[in-house]
Amino acid sequence: MSARALSFGAIAQSYERFRPGYPEELFELVAGYAGRPVRTALEIGAGTGKATRLFAGHGVAVTATEPDAAMLAELRRVVPARVRTVRAAFEDLRPGERYGLVYAAAALHWTRPEGRWSRVAALLAPDGVFASFGGPIRPADPAVEEAVRAARAPFLGSDEVPSPDGTAPEEEMQWPGTELRRCESFSDVRQSVIARRLTMSAADYVGHLSTVSAYLQLPRSGQQQAYAAITRVLPAAVEIVADITVHLARRRAATA
Repeated sequence: MSARALSFGAIAQSYERFRPGYPEELFELVAGYAGRPVRTALEIGAGTGKATRLFAGHGVAVTATEPDAAMLAELRRVVPARVRTVRAAFEDLRPGERYGLVYAAAALHWTRPEGRWSRVAALLAPDGVFASFGGPIRPADPAVEEAVRAARAPFLGSDEVPSPDGTAPEEEMQWPGTELRRCESFSDVRQSVIARRLTMSAADYVGHLSTVSAYLQLPRSGQQQAYAAITRVLPAAVEIVADITVHLARRRAATA
């Protein structure tokens, strides 16, 4: 697991405070795709439980896995006690119990590609559903977005995580749908986008940036300088695009 993947523990409380949760529409999309009640789920890289709460709130018995102790402690503080929690990286999970749903919320790109899909398939019940969802947050106003980019440039060229398989942003099907379509263990691969617009204060928007892995890789002094430079170009209220790209796939019943 990369250094960026393991950088969140130091800011677990900020992650919980500044990262937005997930809307009801997401659960409805996943449940509608499943076509039957989702009773059990395994969550990959649960973080502080932003998505955990959504699924557990609908009566799903969620097993939330997370490798970082600080993130897991924050999750245990804020999610319902009925959620089962396991401190483990995805690669350390051993096949055994199978789930109706395996999902990852803005976390799948941190897993190792070798054996990724065979591990997911082994954790799913026959005809079980896999879901991956997330997306970057950016200012909705192009002028504000450009001002933020210019303010960030002396410290950081880009704050995005590149596509794990190199899929270009303009391609219709994005990762991980691209890989799922090539994987014999899965069928009925779909990609959907839940459009979402939010408004944050300038301080909260910078707080969100402080939970983004690219900034966390900067030296502490560089982080503070970047945040200060960005703060100077922001309006008091920042309208943001926070679209959620959702990938869904079904485990083939014949997969062992």
